[in-house]
Amino acid sequence: MTNSTKKRVLTGSRATGMPHLGNYFGAYKPAIDLQHQYELFLFLADFHALNEHHSPAENRLNSYRMVASFMACGLNPSKSMLYAQSAVPEVNELAWILSCQVPFGVMARAHSFKDAQAKGLDINMGVFNYPILMAADILLFDANLVPVGQDQKQHLEMARDMAQRFNHHFSETLVIPEPMISETVAVVPGTDGEKMSKSKNNTIALFADDKEWKKQVLSIVTDAKGLAEPKDPDNCNIVKIFSLLGTPDEVRAMREKYLAGGYGYGHAKMELLEKIQATFGPMRDDYNHWMGRQQDLRNLLHEGSRKARHLAAEKLNAIQERIGLIGRPF
Repeated sequence: MTNSTKKRVLTGSRATGMPHLGNYFGAYKPAIDLQHQYELFLFLADFHALNEHHSPAENRLNSYRMVASFMACGLNPSKSMLYAQSAVPEVNELAWILSCQVPFGVMARAHSFKDAQAKGLDINMGVFNYPILMAADILLFDANLVPVGQDQKQHLEMARDMAQRFNHHFSETLVIPEPMISETVAVVPGTDGEKMSKSKNNTIALFADDKEWKKQVLSIVTDAKGLAEPKDPDNCNIVKIFSLLGTPDEVRAMREKYLAGGYGYGHAKMELLEKIQATFGPMRDDYNHWMGRQQDLRNLLHEGSRKARHLAAEKLNAIQERIGLIGRPF
């Protein structure tokens, strides 16, 4: 593991199918980059994913895809703690303890519950209790920092409140996590200009073959300006995606060609396609390599989960001792 003097950062990812460029720039890369500066705890949030109601085969395949993606994108398990949420049952035990401290009214105000309610969904208790399980994920491992976006800020505040409530009643036991909010995390536009999302069917896959990449890039929506006309690089989906991949000089050169005219959207799409192939082609090869070794992925998760469980059991025993439970022997 990493140097224990480093601050501990904890983050998890739900396995929801084939990843796309939005997943990479919005979640995978920012999380994996943390391993160089912090003690990174990165977990497969497979219990959280159960709210998606996939088949057992899909759940298992999505978990393998998630871990293979982590590895292909540069995660080094020797510098971080990689584990599966479902392999650390102490998380759920702590979630129960925390649920006995949280008022119902607080949970009913959670964004995750209110959003599902507003959509008229058939809400299960997994959705309702989501912030408690998230808090247990964080508090069980004494996380100092938790990367969060706008949609998760309230849930982290709830985790902080739960920890403070517990500490007030049972003495200082739980670390109060701080949010790690990055202003630079990219919002990747999809092929239609909206935020890239599987639900909108506007994605560019992270590990597609060249034929599929070409099909997806060619489907990017543009205006109707002809080849000779100057074009606006600030309002073009192609340039916005290219800007995430190209060097400053490459992006500047594309912008200049847009403004000068004589450069069509077809040319820009081919440049983008070449950049996607150069950037993600090697990652795709690594991903396919790992997906052909699913037992190795399973072993990798189990190895990290055993280490995580040892830490979790120690922490849970301390928590049980504080609240007067008999507890269990190691």
